[in-house]
Amino acid sequence: MDFVHEEGRDLKNIFNRFRKKDFSGNEGQAIKNSSYQLATNIVMKVGSLLFTIVIARMLMPELFGLYSLALGTIVLVAGFSDFGLGMAMITFVSKALGNQDQKKAKAYFSKLIRFKFLIVALATIVLLGSAYFIANNYYNKPIFYALLAGGLYIPFASMAGFFEGIFRSTNKFKFILIKEIVYQALRFSIIPLSILFLMKRGLNNSTVIAGIILALSFCFFVMLIFLFILYKKKIKFSKEKRSELSLGETRSLKRFILPLTFSILSGIFFGYIDTIMLGHFVTGEFIGYYSAAFTLVASAVTIISFAAGGLFPLFVRLKGKELEKGFLKTKNMILLISVLAGIFTLLFAKHILFVVYGVNYLPSVLILQIFSIFVLVGPMIALYDTYFTSQERTKIIAILLIITTVVNVILNYFFITYGLKFGMFEALIGACVATLISRIAYLVGLIVLRKRKEN
Repeated sequence: MDFVHEEGRDLKNIFNRFRKKDFSGNEGQAIKNSSYQLATNIVMKVGSLLFTIVIARMLMPELFGLYSLALGTIVLVAGFSDFGLGMAMITFVSKALGNQDQKKAKAYFSKLIRFKFLIVALATIVLLGSAYFIANNYYNKPIFYALLAGGLYIPFASMAGFFEGIFRSTNKFKFILIKEIVYQALRFSIIPLSILFLMKRGLNNSTVIAGIILALSFCFFVMLIFLFILYKKKIKFSKEKRSELSLGETRSLKRFILPLTFSILSGIFFGYIDTIMLGHFVTGEFIGYYSAAFTLVASAVTIISFAAGGLFPLFVRLKGKELEKGFLKTKNMILLISVLAGIFTLLFAKHILFVVYGVNYLPSVLILQIFSIFVLVGPMIALYDTYFTSQERTKIIAILLIITTVVNVILNYFFITYGLKFGMFEALIGACVATLISRIAYLVGLIVLRKRKEN
């Protein structure tokens, strides 16, 4: 009861600050950032959910499954174009601005964007070079042209994400919200029209999926231009002359990026290995069932995790008791919300799927019920990741992710192949169980390591 009363007092304090428009101090900035982050996450996930609902209903399970597999593969390769550069920019630019050093912020940005261009180019070449083998040998599914279309998706999406990080590092979360609203509106208007146009012409599945990926690439291209214009107009250090980092600063940056690189790469596999492995073993229809359920819980997790994203620039600047106090308050709030959301998902899975996707996706009920556990685990992982990264303890995340990713791959292979002995749906259940075990193990590792730090 004391926990509930304490959270009630915190919520009352937040409400009073909004009423008085008082966002002074670190607490006020945290509330402001978190509010914009919450609004952004709601727009992003509600928009993404509505978008997914529309195209899932338009494409039906088999074609939706092929689309999800193609997009998941592209996003997996696109993840290699990050290498922790986005998080490094947020961390080091935020620190420089905290010290009122605009020139240093510009120097960090200039150094990292050069790295970014190189890595994006390499990731794009890798996708284009391996597209035929992935589509026709590993998956044996008609997504070759879609993977080729990913050659445009990767540079536009990756660079748009990088520029979005600039506004996070400068605490300008308002512009991230504006960008998300524009992107969702653009995507929601262009993609369904593209699907209608492509399907009316009686094109095959491969061409339809490729057309959707190209339309998505165009949306990210527009967003990249939009963010670049905002960067030039709203970010002060954009007007500073380019300068170079010292040798020591460059080394410090690389030391931060190197373990984070392993974290990012492991995290990519951690997030997509289930879909990638299912793509080899089951048909597009069953991938559609799995993707439909996972999209719902991923949306819930992102919305609940709003505080973690909003607090990152502040966690970077806080130390000692202030950091611990902020972390614990955020953890208690996220834990309360995620438990309630997980119970709701478990009890009403069938009704949720029927209302959201329709009767064709009801086979996903058990998958969604199993994933209700992830609604509790996912937001806590996001918070602990934010905490360790903000304190530049990325090596911890890297080691844990590498270990649990290996475990995830092994468990997915074992449970999927074992499930296939009984049927394709049982293989989906196997993937669910393997994914949950791996993520719970990762969270337990983060909790244990943080407690050791306290002691």
